[in-house]
Amino acid sequence: MMLSEEKITHLTHVLLKGLIDKEAIDVKDEEGKIRREIKRIILNELKVGEDIDSAVRKKLQSFSRKLSEGSPEWEVLYKKFFREEETKRGRASG
Repeated sequence: MMLSEEKITHLTHVLLKGLIDKEAIDVKDEEGKIRREIKRIILNELKVGEDIDSAVRKKLQSFSRKLSEGSPEWEVLYKKFFREEETKRGRASG
């Protein structure tokens, strides 16, 4: 699910404010530069998630026996294959 530009911008502000308020980071750069980097990371993570989703859906569609999206069997296999793809791409531990 893609987030709107406005939501991503809002998230960057909330994240940075939270990190500063909790003194988790010491801001040495301008805040705008930090927010741009946070935004870049969020967009990259969303892209990777979409790529994984696409690969998993393609795999599920390749089954000789067609599965109905949303069915319990489809959901179980989707989650299993999603975790496998994340692990294969170094995003999660197996």
